[in-house]
Amino acid sequence: MREVAIVSYAQTPMRRDAGANNDVEMLMGTLQEALSNVGMTQKDIDFTCSGSCDYLGGAAFAFVSAVDALGAVPPIAESHVEMDAAWALYEAWLKIQCGKADTALIYGFGKSSHCALPDMLCLQLDPYAMQPLWPDSISLAALQANALLQSGKYTERDLAEVVANSRRNAKGNPKAQLKGDYTVEQLLKEPTFVSPLRKHDCCPISDGASVLIMTTREKAEKLCKRPAFITGIDHRIDAHGLGMRDLTVSTSTRIAGEKAGVHKGKVDIAELYAPFSHQELILRDALGLDPAKTKINPSGGALAGHVFMACGLDRIGAVATSIMNGEASRGVAHATSGPCLQQNLVAVLEG
Repeated sequence: MREVAIVSYAQTPMRRDAGANNDVEMLMGTLQEALSNVGMTQKDIDFTCSGSCDYLGGAAFAFVSAVDALGAVPPIAESHVEMDAAWALYEAWLKIQCGKADTALIYGFGKSSHCALPDMLCLQLDPYAMQPLWPDSISLAALQANALLQSGKYTERDLAEVVANSRRNAKGNPKAQLKGDYTVEQLLKEPTFVSPLRKHDCCPISDGASVLIMTTREKAEKLCKRPAFITGIDHRIDAHGLGMRDLTVSTSTRIAGEKAGVHKGKVDIAELYAPFSHQELILRDALGLDPAKTKINPSGGALAGHVFMACGLDRIGAVATSIMNGEASRGVAHATSGPCLQQNLVAVLEG
């Protein structure tokens, strides 16, 4: 196995509405920031891979226009996944493992402000049994949250504590959209939105883009004082049918975590892609993380800002940044896609 390390990461501020800025305009500055951090240009990149969703733009192959941010000439080795950019990172990691590239640039972007995102996500569901009912993503998450509360594992107070921690941690993240000091009591007084979830239990709509660069060890040590090495990565999928699995657990996350080697060492920080507060609790259990020993979502996580199709890459980037800055030695990053934590990717990063 070739040793692969993350050497640079940059993201736009997460905003409720980026206004007239299109995908290319959101990407260009962030792309240049990620490259300039390590003194590289696009010519130094062997492989480029992106993650986005054409349904946000409402046009087939809408992602192609974003390539303009890279420069259409000269031609480059480029690929795309209709998934969160964390899976684009996985494709790029495989490309490096196969010896087809030594450097890779990964980017993800999403402009959800002009889209009814909770309704659009219905298109991820089974097209025969579930999609014709047109359940939105918040309603499905509420079903999952209700099952978790009825199981007796957690209470609404536990959900509020997750939100309070997210908002408090996000105060240290200049790119976060939602931040501040809130007490559990304040949060519990807010009315329910889709029972048992309150609005603060749901991730916000955010516009933005993120860019990450990774290389082989030989190049990484020349570009970065403290690279963040990917020492384990794996992704798994649960059954598509929601009635075929226990929504109160995440078996695919547990297996991915075991395969990635989460517990082969101390975990200093963990960035979990939990679009809803109760899902952080499910993910913590699946990965066996103890909040008393591991900092959970020190960036604020998805509840502080949720750029659809980049949020998973942001979790990896946040862990990598903490390691590159010397704030952590070993961390776990998680990404998800699909309804109720259907597909999950886990990466272990070390300094």
